Amino acid sequence: MDSVSIVTVNYNQPKATTELLQSIKRHYQNKIEVILVDNASVENYEKEFKSVIPDLIFIRSKVNLGFAGGNNLGIKSAKGDYIFLLNNDTEIPENCIETLIDVLKADTQIGLLSPLILYDDDKELIQYAGYTPLNYLTARNSQIGQFEKNKGQYDGLTYETGFCHGAAVICRKADLLKAGLMDESYFLYYEELDWCEKFKRIGKTINFTGKTFIYHKESISVGKDSAIKTYFMTRNRMLFIRRNTGFVNTFLFSIYYTFIACPKMIFTYIKKGRKDLAKWVIKALIWNFTHSKNSKSLGFKLEKL
Repeated sequence: MDSVSIVTVNYNQPKATTELLQSIKRHYQNKIEVILVDNASVENYEKEFKSVIPDLIFIRSKVNLGFAGGNNLGIKSAKGDYIFLLNNDTEIPENCIETLIDVLKADTQIGLLSPLILYDDDKELIQYAGYTPLNYLTARNSQIGQFEKNKGQYDGLTYETGFCHGAAVICRKADLLKAGLMDESYFLYYEELDWCEKFKRIGKTINFTGKTFIYHKESISVGKDSAIKTYFMTRNRMLFIRRNTGFVNTFLFSIYYTFIACPKMIFTYIKKGRKDLAKWVIKALIWNFTHSKNSKSLGFKLEKL
């Protein structure tokens, strides 16, 4: 089998992470390098994780580096010719990795590749079959196939898409070294979109393939409608535009975001009785107006979320 390194990040989710490791062991025992970065979880589960995969490369960070930082830490230790980033809340089927590598080999222009993603709690329901192109004035696009019943409509298809999906994405290590690592200033959310822009700038395409799939336990690590998710989704949507478009586009987006999109979010949260989340929309907006686009500051301590 080709030289492959799987990189996954755990943060206080030992059960989900163990289930991922079990699915890897089931299909790829002793065939690939598996790197697990623990992002300063409350408890150290190294022994439990290694009981599933004894030769697991376990890296425990002293601080929470976020999604990008955790993956980057693992990537730096990866020896494989192919790097496969997998969320810890996913599971993979038989022949998943071989299929993805075959797709990459068939088209050297592909930089990042994501498979079909199915919801784990309803394995017939599609989460991701690609993204439509992004409207850079509103920073909005759509997930192709989301909530469709999987009737084989994407089986065998491979096509260029707007962005990969951070839950499962593979690339050649050689391309990654040219494009660069994920930008850690995002911490959580939008880092994979920014990473896609980096690959596009070196002349590579972003692709989806329906020739294989993964199961995803959506939002298991941060929860639905949580403070941390609300803050970083809001903050990083604007940060992404600031970092990847010119002055005119950024200016027009800022007007739309400040006076239309964010007030709409705030009103929706208040209507739902979630004033606690509305304040994080405001804090996220303020961060962008008080920090440079290259700032490494999160604006607060994570434990306050």
